[in-house]
Amino acid sequence: MGDSGYGNGKQHPGHRFYIMYHGTTMKNARKIQRKGFKCSSDGMLGPGVYLSRSIEKASHYPLYDGGELLAILKLKVRVGKVKKIDYQGHPLQKTWHQHGYDTAWVPPNCGMVPSGLEEDCVYDPSRIRYPPIITNLYPGRRTYIMYHGTTMENALKIHSEGFRCSYDGMLGPGVYVSRSKEKASHYPLYDGGELLAILKLKVRVGKVKKIDYQGHPLQKTWHQHGYDTAWVPPNCGMVPSGLEEDCVYDPSRIKVLEIIVNRGSC
Repeated sequence: MGDSGYGNGKQHPGHRFYIMYHGTTMKNARKIQRKGFKCSSDGMLGPGVYLSRSIEKASHYPLYDGGELLAILKLKVRVGKVKKIDYQGHPLQKTWHQHGYDTAWVPPNCGMVPSGLEEDCVYDPSRIRYPPIITNLYPGRRTYIMYHGTTMENALKIHSEGFRCSYDGMLGPGVYVSRSKEKASHYPLYDGGELLAILKLKVRVGKVKKIDYQGHPLQKTWHQHGYDTAWVPPNCGMVPSGLEEDCVYDPSRIKVLEIIVNRGSC
């Protein structure tokens, strides 16, 4: 297929199948099981059905579930001719199908997906074999990789002692984190010339409340209404950078995985 890393090349591309996964709500999963997929009208790779060979990545979706029961669909996909898209602004990023490809593939750790996990977009839903296998996912058990920017001194302290909640902020009290490493790298706003760090975290988000405009009635009181995490989606006008932000009420939901030196501070 000309794209190193996608399979072993021993089978005819049109006949090759892969096991892939798709995260959604249980309600949508059952609908897909009955009626099949409908293509997204747009996305990072243009129109198609978005899947991943990584069950971990699929478990991160949907980004907002409204507290519904979640599910992962396990699927058998006939990928056809695959185009590797490995950087933002690739000339075929959204037009690969017009050039004869059936599937677009974002390889792992290429910088296009914040988690570093691979992603696929299949243009024709008929390439996905049914029925899919549905696996329950409970919102309280769902985890995400997130990031928190701070000084190296504070990062080491957090690693040994854990987080302490901010008393207040845009979303009220809690620990402020983001799935965007780029956003985390912009903090702290004032560092006094200290060495900076980014904490890579594993966060069990629990029940999530979307806060998507200033003045939302639950903007600072979401925890009092039974939510564990507040989520500001990207490009909603609340964060100047347009990147997403999360506030986790209970620090015990957060596990530090790694301390990364913030090279922007060097």
